[in-house]
Parts: sequence; C-alpha cells; structure tokens
Amino acid sequence: MLKIFLSSCMHRLPNILSGIRILLAPIFLVLFFQDDFVAKAIGLAVYIVAAITDYYDGYFARKYNVYTDFGAFLDPLADKFLTFSGFIVLPFIAADQFPWWAIILIIIRDTAITVLRVYMKRRKTTMVTRFTAKIKTTIQMVFLYIGLAVGLFQGVNFFAGDWVAWLLGTDILLVLMIFVTAVTVYSGLEYLYVNRMLFKDPESA
Repeated sequence: MLKIFLSSCMHRLPNILSGIRILLAPIFLVLFFQDDFVAKAIGLAVYIVAAITDYYDGYFARKYNVYTDFGAFLDPLADKFLTFSGFIVLPFIAADQFPWWAIILIIIRDTAITVLRVYMKRRKTTMVTRFTAKIKTTIQMVFLYIGLAVGLFQGVNFFAGDWVAWLLGTDILLVLMIFVTAVTVYSGLEYLYVNRMLFKDPESA
C-alpha cells in the first residue's frame, strides 16, 4: 500500500512542482518590490528556488514517464508565469535600461509560441524546433539574473551599490536588453517559418 501511495505521489510530482512555480511567482514579486534589502534578497532566493523546480519537474516527468494533457498545459504556463514576473520587474529598476517596449515584445513572442506549442500537442503534432530556441532561453535567463541582481544591489551602501550605480550610468544594460529582445523575436519568427506547414489547410494540400 505504501509503495502504491509513493508511486502515485511521484507521478503527480511534476504537476505539483509546476503548481508551486506558479505560486512562487507572485511571492517573488511582492518581496522584490519591497524597499528593504533583505526582503529583496529573499525574493530573489524565491525566484531561484522556483527556477530549480522547473528542472526537477522535467526530470521526474522523464524518470517516471509521466505525460498528461493537464501537465502539458501546466508546465509551460508555470514557466511563463516565472519568466514574465522576472521581466516585468526590470523596467521598475531602470526604465531607460529595460524599456517597456522590449518587455512587451518578449512577452508577446513567448506567449504566442507557448500557445501554439500547447495547441499542437493537443493535436498530437510535434513542432519542429531549432537550437536557436535553446540559445534564446539561456540568454533570457542569464540576462534576467543580471537584471535582478542589479535591482537587488541598487542603492545599497557598500561596493556593490557603487558598481550598480556605474552600470546604470552606461547603456550596457540597454544594449543587452535590445540584444535579448532581438534574439527572442528572431527565434519566434524562425519557429513560425519552420512550422509553416502547420498553418496550411489540409484540404488544400
């Protein structure tokens, strides 16, 4: 009986971790928008923990060969909740370095491709992927952590605060933001192009 119970729990664990990721995203936002350094630091720690759950829900799903329609919907939804919560914070740190137009383009691209991927899974059709998508995800995550670290140490009264003040006085972050946005948009357009056959009417083929 215990073995059956544990097996059932393991099979549900990927969806549980995805749900936890969704719950942690607003907690991160509340904490990171506080003026207190400790609250911000805890918020960033919450964000990192949430990001770790993304790895483990995929790991357990593969290990126990767990696949459900609900999980296929929940996992990318949780990913976007977390990613978007991080990007939304950035303009409040420095709107001149992290402009809203760039954030909106990233959100539109990632939402559109995620919706398309979920739709194709429901149709039992596999989307063609490209290595560019993995590069995009890596670049986004690295940039997000840099941006959140800047927000954490902004205005603090030790050397990190001076470094962040210098960085915000340059256009380095703005250039990186534009680069990340360009890669994100390009990867989205590439997705649409390599999967263009999915949009054709089968009766007209």
